[in-house]
Amino acid sequence: MQDVISYKNRPPALWSLYGKALTSRGSGARSPTIPPLQAELLGVTTDPVRAGRYADVCGYRSSSRMPMTWPHILAFPLHLKLLTEEAFPLPLLGLVHLRNCITQHRPIAYGECLDIHVRLDNQTDTDKGIEFDLVTEARSAGRLIWEETSTNLFRQPDKSSGGSHKGPPPAPERLPHSALITVGESLGRRYGRLSGDLNPIHMHALTAKAFGFPRAIAHGMWSKAHCIALLEQQPAWQEGPVTVSASFKKPLFLPGKAQLNWDEKKDRWAYQLLNEKGDAPHLTGEVIWK
Repeated sequence: MQDVISYKNRPPALWSLYGKALTSRGSGARSPTIPPLQAELLGVTTDPVRAGRYADVCGYRSSSRMPMTWPHILAFPLHLKLLTEEAFPLPLLGLVHLRNCITQHRPIAYGECLDIHVRLDNQTDTDKGIEFDLVTEARSAGRLIWEETSTNLFRQPDKSSGGSHKGPPPAPERLPHSALITVGESLGRRYGRLSGDLNPIHMHALTAKAFGFPRAIAHGMWSKAHCIALLEQQPAWQEGPVTVSASFKKPLFLPGKAQLNWDEKKDRWAYQLLNEKGDAPHLTGEVIWK
């Protein structure tokens, strides 16, 4: 078992980790093994000013409870710490965030003191490359109240599906409820400053072009957070333990427009964030009440 990298009250400083992230090249091994690295942040509380600005950027209503996605932001320095460790064998820039699943066992109040634990787990070899999970758990007074699994992909060019050429994906299913979303050019910078995720593909068109994108793209976790914020405002939204999953698809370019579609079943909602035309998904997911 790997030792746990531990911090008390304050997370690791992000600026030193940014430098490691930019220079990370990975081990170069053809079949790398991701070690079970772990980190924890004990006794962390939330800066209400920063959290309030985050809520505004993501579209959450003002509340005495933290936005459901806020513990992801508290854990981000730990994520970056593990991904920039010398023992982590993959280059950080170029990792693709495939999926994210959050379970909130109960709402978290702004004044609560949390212990956050992060680990690398579930390495899987796929036809596209290596997938692995960042697993995050938040506890209050020793009880698990929030958990998250973020699945990432490291593409390996020599991998192929081995199958015949696939045709175009099917058109997204039509869901009965819809809301139009407009995102500005500065969104990536605004969200990046609050979240700590300053990946160049989100900051400016020029830096995004260096990585093959025609314009900057919205953070996937902003897209998910904004969807949750809008869904929570619907009259049929329920209180209680809830799991919200998201699979990230096509990038949302900045500035741009999108449409949130959803279907309200008794204990399970489907939702999708589509492009403005409604014919391609930026993300798809489910809300499930326990």
